[in-house]
Amino acid sequence: MNQIIAHLLKSKHVFLASHINPDGDAVGSLIAMGLAVGALNKNVTMYNENSLPAVYRFLPSANRIVRQANAPDDYDTAIILDCGSLKRIGHIHSAISRVPVMINIDHHITNTGFGNLNFIDTSASATAEIVYRLIRRMGIMISRSMALSIYTGILTDTGSFRFANTSRAAFDICSEMMGLGVDPYDVAQHVYGTYSLGRIKLLNLAIDSIEISENGKLSVMTLYQSMLDETGTHAEDTDGFIHYAKRIEDIKIAVLIREFSGKKNKRPGSRCHVSLRSDGTIDVSEIAATFGGGGHFNAAGFNIDSGIVDLKKRIFELARTI
Repeated sequence: MNQIIAHLLKSKHVFLASHINPDGDAVGSLIAMGLAVGALNKNVTMYNENSLPAVYRFLPSANRIVRQANAPDDYDTAIILDCGSLKRIGHIHSAISRVPVMINIDHHITNTGFGNLNFIDTSASATAEIVYRLIRRMGIMISRSMALSIYTGILTDTGSFRFANTSRAAFDICSEMMGLGVDPYDVAQHVYGTYSLGRIKLLNLAIDSIEISENGKLSVMTLYQSMLDETGTHAEDTDGFIHYAKRIEDIKIAVLIREFSGKKNKRPGSRCHVSLRSDGTIDVSEIAATFGGGGHFNAAGFNIDSGIVDLKKRIFELARTI
């Protein structure tokens, strides 16, 4: 940690990025760390390849996150947040690999240890928790904007404190953030409060798509691009859908396959994002790793170029080992 701080104090222009298809922790960690580096009077670029889910756009400075970056020569430092590997930031990863010093801040057990300086703590409830500790060590006063971002990151990555990664530290930090002006009800209303009619229609289609393996231990929910087009929704509207497949009685692994296809993805054929959730008895990060992905024991994912039929066949074969 001290090496990271010493380097940041010498930096001039810092590039920060979190993973594609960002969740609350990816967005919250990015904003909190970006604001903290800015408080050191450094030039800051906060980047994410995808547009932010609407539910996180209430966070202060969310509008500062850009989808285009300068040439890598413009930065002397890159901070990569909540990514198990550099490729998780998207297509820009090759260019950013040329930034002189890369700092890797993460809590995924599948993290590859990339970068020049690492702050990886797999026991942390969220990357936002690690960012909080780093900010505190730097002696930076946590503003309400930082506090909102840290709180949101921890809240969402612990599933509103329902997941097994919920710890005393998570509660203690969130309590401290409340003391700095965070209103839990207000955050919950933004993150969980309202759904569009299109999202409800999409959820209905998603639930109808659920298939169960012959042994009853694996469930698969499938979302085709045509479903999103039909309901006028976007990828961000699928957040949380997988939990409906996970809560089915006797299910040990739940899978959500979301298709990107054709012109929208700028690729021929189909490309899919696959999310995996475990009931706590099976390490889905190991499964994701075999497909080139990663994550946590209970939650993981990967991207793959594959037709839906072939992909589902491969996934249902996993049920034989459960």
